[in-house]
Amino acid sequence: MKLFLAILLGFSPFAVTASDSAAESNFPSRPIRLIVGMAPGGGLDTGARLVAARMSTLLGQSVVVENRPGAGTTMGAALVAQSKPDGYTLFFSGTSMLIAPAVYKKLPYDTQTAFVPIGGVSWSQMVLVAHPSVPANDLKGLVAEIKKNPSAYSYGSPGVGTPHHLVMERLGKHTGARVVHIPYKGAGPLMQDLVTGRVQIAMVSSTAAEPQVKAGALKAIAVTRSVQTPGMSNWPAIARDFPGFDAYSSSFIVAPAGVPPPVLNKLSKALEGALSSAGLQEEMMATGAVVEYKSPAALTKQITDEIPQWSAIAKESGVSLDDK
Repeated sequence: MKLFLAILLGFSPFAVTASDSAAESNFPSRPIRLIVGMAPGGGLDTGARLVAARMSTLLGQSVVVENRPGAGTTMGAALVAQSKPDGYTLFFSGTSMLIAPAVYKKLPYDTQTAFVPIGGVSWSQMVLVAHPSVPANDLKGLVAEIKKNPSAYSYGSPGVGTPHHLVMERLGKHTGARVVHIPYKGAGPLMQDLVTGRVQIAMVSSTAAEPQVKAGALKAIAVTRSVQTPGMSNWPAIARDFPGFDAYSSSFIVAPAGVPPPVLNKLSKALEGALSSAGLQEEMMATGAVVEYKSPAALTKQITDEIPQWSAIAKESGVSLDDK
């Protein structure tokens, strides 16, 4: 009876299903927005633009990068979480998104349920550097020096709650060598004070460290991963002296929860194809990132595993951005 009335009124539930199926099979039929929660010009933004250009070619529609910076990428994440789940709004994000639940108590979305994964894009290691005035050339020497004179040193980070900050806190707990944290508003001001010796120690990106170490302005103490970053200096890993230590930042693409599986599959295939395209690895390396595609299932596991890990570090260190 209900079906009869629907048809009588000019509405058929089967028509809606057919319409949805047609939209999915024709996807994409218009440009796709790729939201980046950072300002233009940074490593995450550059990576997004490199990937977007190649996905555009494979999908036959423009993938347009749109920057929505603010609150550690949470403003961009909120926009995507509240978008229509049709595959036309995606989020190019990374480790900051996984840290957010630990440092913000009231997010307007649930990181683990508001999104579905498209795939992993890349990973980047970090480098522990020290000013030449610090009388240590390796990690064991630095730990010993800090323990001997803890008040003589401070470490800087690009900001409270950044991966660099939390990795330093984790390293301090791991080694027992703790120093005062001085947060900066970005990597630029931090690097300026590092090379002048105003702050003596920091965890920075490999692209920030490499030229300064080569110039003799800084010393590379150790890197956060045992896996060598192609094209970068082969510095010792923290795990050499402190086994089991492994830390990195990553980038990936997610969509709002509810995107139809056929659309997700098309997007994931396009991402995989984009990441295997000629020249991308070299271009991404210029930002310090190593291209490594992760399937939606592998990315889901990464997100599920990492959120509690970052939360534990933030909780132990008392890190919060609610009052910032």
